[in-house]
Amino acid sequence: MEQKNSDQMEVLDCGALIQHGPFNDRIYLMKTAEKSSTELPKQLIAQAKKYGYSKIFAKVPKADADDFIKLGFQIEASIPKFYNGTDTALFLAYYLDEKRSYEPDLKLYENNMALAVNRGETPIPDLDSSKFKLRECDNNDVKPMAEIYKTVFLSYPFPIHSADYLLETMRSHVDYFCIETDGEIVALASAEKDDQSSSWEMTDFATLPKWRGNGLSVQLLELMGHEAKRRGVKTVYTIARAASPGMNITFAKMGYHFGGRLKNNTNISGKIESMNIWYKHPTKS
Repeated sequence: MEQKNSDQMEVLDCGALIQHGPFNDRIYLMKTAEKSSTELPKQLIAQAKKYGYSKIFAKVPKADADDFIKLGFQIEASIPKFYNGTDTALFLAYYLDEKRSYEPDLKLYENNMALAVNRGETPIPDLDSSKFKLRECDNNDVKPMAEIYKTVFLSYPFPIHSADYLLETMRSHVDYFCIETDGEIVALASAEKDDQSSSWEMTDFATLPKWRGNGLSVQLLELMGHEAKRRGVKTVYTIARAASPGMNITFAKMGYHFGGRLKNNTNISGKIESMNIWYKHPTKS
């Protein structure tokens, strides 16, 4: 199913980067400006009210967070030493509609976290190299990649259902990795690179239904982790579906630390869902 609507990216006058729109019903402050303005949180609240959004989600350096917290932003998650191995990243939430902060699936999220912790020490089996091949994707892969994402995700916070979008991001700031069998791609993941903070977001994990149960996501994450360490990246992290036991187990198995949960944050797989933050510092492992 083709995703019809995606939220728009916008650079504010102060230089901050946001994503916003009705699809996720939120503003996402993805990156603050180099010199953070004290007016930025007020500006975000005003814009959210103007468009009728129910949440603001902001990733900010801890050093810049006071102006947000004074206005009612809440800390939902954090990653220590996120920015070039120094300052902590705080993931803040501001709710314009309190209903957005209520989690009807809270028990499921807690059970999944317990499962991830309990199974986090289980060994990772070797990939069957006679059947599967791990590799980095290239420009020629974008059409089958888009088809896989259409199959796996009814909706997604970014337009990964579009081959043009995948090609654009591949050329700019995202490395995609895949597992194929008999020349056909069956599993995907990506590393969204931010050189400014020396961080990679490990994201866009998708395995075709027929090939689930083979531990392919763990293999992709391990490959990306090795590559991040080789390139000297200081922080790797993910924003994973709290409702997905498999993905949370995957990150726990690979030694990631739990950083917190973002309540009703992201339109994924057909509805707004809560998301878990997991992180790791690969150069120290």
